[in-house]
Formats: sequence, structure tokens, C-alpha cells
Amino acid sequence: MEKRTPGGAPTAEAEQTGRTGPVPKARTADPGELAVRPGEDPWTPEEVAEARAELDREVARLRTEIEASESALAGLMRDSGEGTGDEADTGSKNITREHELALASNAREMLSQTERAVERLAAGTYGLCENCGKPIGKARMQAFPRATLCVECKQKQERR
Repeated sequence: MEKRTPGGAPTAEAEQTGRTGPVPKARTADPGELAVRPGEDPWTPEEVAEARAELDREVARLRTEIEASESALAGLMRDSGEGTGDEADTGSKNITREHELALASNAREMLSQTERAVERLAAGTYGLCENCGKPIGKARMQAFPRATLCVECKQKQERR
């Protein structure tokens, strides 16, 4: 049920979050008891360990990628003030710098999402939709370990 004011209008929180019900409480369960959809096999300790290892590898890879991008950006910024190259050379450097900025920004966002997934795994909320609180689905979590929304909520979000 959507949160509404006494006059019947949606509350500001409901309008901002798009949530249709109470925010699901974090559950503190044994990681072997992570949420699954009806009909799915429960998570095994080996599958949980593999998910954690994959997330940890991804965190390490992204941190390395961010360091490399920041180093490349530092070099590009240093080189941008040197010389009075022609317009094509200056434009090329600007495009390269913007590309590196975009890569670094994307890597930082992915790192944030991955670290959040590690936290959710430790808290026992991994695999629960952050919007509706229902299980996301084991197969979806294995395919996309950073998922925070079930398929239905993700589709609603993309339609907005």
C-alpha cells in the first residue's frame, strides 16, 4: 500500500522513492539462508563463498582501474598546459581527457555498487530487493552480483 497523507495524496517520501510499501528491514541471517525466489534451490555455503570471492575480485580490479585512470588523468592535465599545439592537437587532448574522466567516474560508481553488494552479503540482505523487499532471485544475483532490485522493480524504474 502506498504511503499517503491524510488527504489521500502520496507522501513526499513515497513520491521520491517510488516505494509502494514500508521499507524492508535488514535481516541478519546466516549467509547460507540468503533470499531465493520460490522454486529456487537455497544458496549453498560454496555459492555464497564464490559470490563473495567474485565481489572481492571485482573490488580489487576496479580499484586498480581507478588508480590507472587517475594516473592517466594527472598526466593529461599536466600535458594540457604545455606548448601551443594546433587546435586539432588540443581538441584531441580534450577528447582523451573527457574519455578518461568518464571511465574513472564509471569505475567509481561500479566500485560503490560492488562494495554495497559486499556489505549486503555480510548483513544477510543480499538478494533482497531494496524497493519491495522480495527476493531478487538467485540466478539474477549470480549473473549480476551487484543487483539491488528484483526484475519487476527494475523494469518499473527503467520505465520512469
